Amino acid sequence: MSAPNTAALSEEERYELELAEQARQNSGDWDSVAPGKAANFRQSFARMIGLLGPYKWWFAFVSVLGAIGVVLAVIAPKVLGEATNVIFEGVVSAALGGQFPAGTTQAQVVDALRAAGQNDIANIVAAMQNFQVGAGVDFERLKWVLIAVMAIYIVSAVLTWLQGYVINIIMVRTMWRLREDVEAKINRLPLSYFDRVQRGELISRVTNDIDNITQTMQQSLSTAVTNILTVVGVLVMMFSISWQLAIVALVALPLMAVVFGIIGPKSQKAFSAQWRKVGRLNARVEESFSGHALVRVFGREEDSRAKFQEENEELYQAAFKAQFLSGLMMPAMMFIGSLSYVGIAVLGGLMVASGQLRLGDVQAFIQYSQQFTQPLSELGGMAAVVQSGTASAERVFELLDEPEQEPDAEGAPALEDGPGVIEFEHVAFGYAPDKPLIRDLSFRVEPGQTVAIVGPTGAGKTTLVNLLMRFYELDGGRILLDGQDIAELTRDDVRSRTGMVLQDPWLFAGTIRENIRYGNEAASDVEIYEAAVATRVDRFVHTLPDGYDTVLDEDAANVSAGEKQLLTIARAFVASPSVLILDEATSSVDTRTELLLQHAMAALREGRTSFVIAHRLSTIRDADLILVMEHGDIVEKGTHEELIAAEGAYWRLYRAQFERAATEEESVEAGATDAGVADAGATEVRE
Repeated sequence: MSAPNTAALSEEERYELELAEQARQNSGDWDSVAPGKAANFRQSFARMIGLLGPYKWWFAFVSVLGAIGVVLAVIAPKVLGEATNVIFEGVVSAALGGQFPAGTTQAQVVDALRAAGQNDIANIVAAMQNFQVGAGVDFERLKWVLIAVMAIYIVSAVLTWLQGYVINIIMVRTMWRLREDVEAKINRLPLSYFDRVQRGELISRVTNDIDNITQTMQQSLSTAVTNILTVVGVLVMMFSISWQLAIVALVALPLMAVVFGIIGPKSQKAFSAQWRKVGRLNARVEESFSGHALVRVFGREEDSRAKFQEENEELYQAAFKAQFLSGLMMPAMMFIGSLSYVGIAVLGGLMVASGQLRLGDVQAFIQYSQQFTQPLSELGGMAAVVQSGTASAERVFELLDEPEQEPDAEGAPALEDGPGVIEFEHVAFGYAPDKPLIRDLSFRVEPGQTVAIVGPTGAGKTTLVNLLMRFYELDGGRILLDGQDIAELTRDDVRSRTGMVLQDPWLFAGTIRENIRYGNEAASDVEIYEAAVATRVDRFVHTLPDGYDTVLDEDAANVSAGEKQLLTIARAFVASPSVLILDEATSSVDTRTELLLQHAMAALREGRTSFVIAHRLSTIRDADLILVMEHGDIVEKGTHEELIAAEGAYWRLYRAQFERAATEEESVEAGATDAGVADAGATEVRE
């Protein structure tokens, strides 16, 4: 059960559109890439980063803050290593105080130890910078070293917090702008886009995908600068301590690159599939909810549930694969980092024993190795999240890059007030270039006339009024309104003169008063009341607890289908348009209400040019002009009496409709008679 957003299309145009769209897909005219697939990761990622462009100076500011914070964080292990050296040298000097008299120089102690065969201890003492026999731990120096470390960590933490705070503000404002751009884009898209894209898929892009981009940029990109600066700073400090240990630490980089090269592309594809299936599942849920009543009527609950479970299972498998692959990234990076850590610890211990490094320097280097591998691991884990966000970004960018409706002509003339003469001159149109629906259509409607458009399914009746409203652009010919080509006017001017009541009523969540006023924001309460009385809305509004302040819930489910249609007619009434279009406007009301509406709409049509699309021919007998359409062409036109007398296409439609009604009535009467006879027989048997 498909539910494309085709509010302005009737069933026959939807069918034509589906055929045309299928032909386009088969010929590869539009996106051959599945929605949500990050076909060009680099370009999409760069464009996503480009969203931060308006805040580049703020980003530069927080980058400076981050750089200062990173410098302090990188210096801290070196300073803390000095504290370890103070303690270690003090302990060693105290231990050697029992072997050597006070005042013995460091060189004398080293020579004595070597002479005694204690080369390892001699090497350690030789590497010390502040050695005094028997001096013990210099607690005063240790105090100031620890105070310096504490101050460094505090300032670094404050700067890091400030950086994160500003970046979050930038990200939130960036996403606000993106949502604004998407909303503006939706209002600029042609109606044909909504005809071929499911509402659930569109909603998924506007909500889920943008939320995923927000999460990606807030949680991942906001820490990327800090991690990159940390890697660079730590690398510099490691080489300043020992190039040998730095080489051991760098061995982890190619191993991490191999892991990322293997897991990364697979993770990207998995996330693309996941978000594509999220959009499909949303479309399925939206369809099931919007058509819930029909699902129950036709007993398709199990079928709907089975399809949902199937697509939900597909989403589960895709999400599991994506999360599994992305979950491998961090443990793999940590494992490689642990191997590097072991190598550094072993080699560092040997270098301390040989006197090449002090113990505090090795301790600082081990801390640097952790600081080096941790941001690399985070960057590796971040890559999976970025891939997911980039896939969502590409889906949003696809929406933003969709062709927009043709802009109104610059310097378009204002629509002049006129009586409402409408002329179609050799109009040609088709939903697909190779499948023309209307080929060469010409007719003229005089002011105040009521024109009825009839014909079989697929004849192009609703397409005709959609062209008049400029929902679609013509392939050929032109439409004139009071002598002005509507293609040269602005769409707002054309539509401001037109009121439209569709076959499928649309109401929004709000009060009944607000829904009626939607047709004319300047309408007073008195005008709303008059429109409601004229269209018989007032009759049922007084039965509601809050009257005109009754709030309609989602899909206006707290009023009947007929009452919804009455409200849409009242909305058109209060707009007071000069051209009125009624697309099966009374199809959802009962017979008695329909008769009342005929009188109300007769008053509404007074002095206005009206187009009425009807399948029930009994409702258009009084039309001034009836246009009979077949295959996009007008095959007959005239009044009801003239067309009946001609015994052409209209006469065949009329006869088929009313003969069927008469046959059904005779069948009902015969059934009642048979039932009466059966009842009589049963009575005789009982007697």
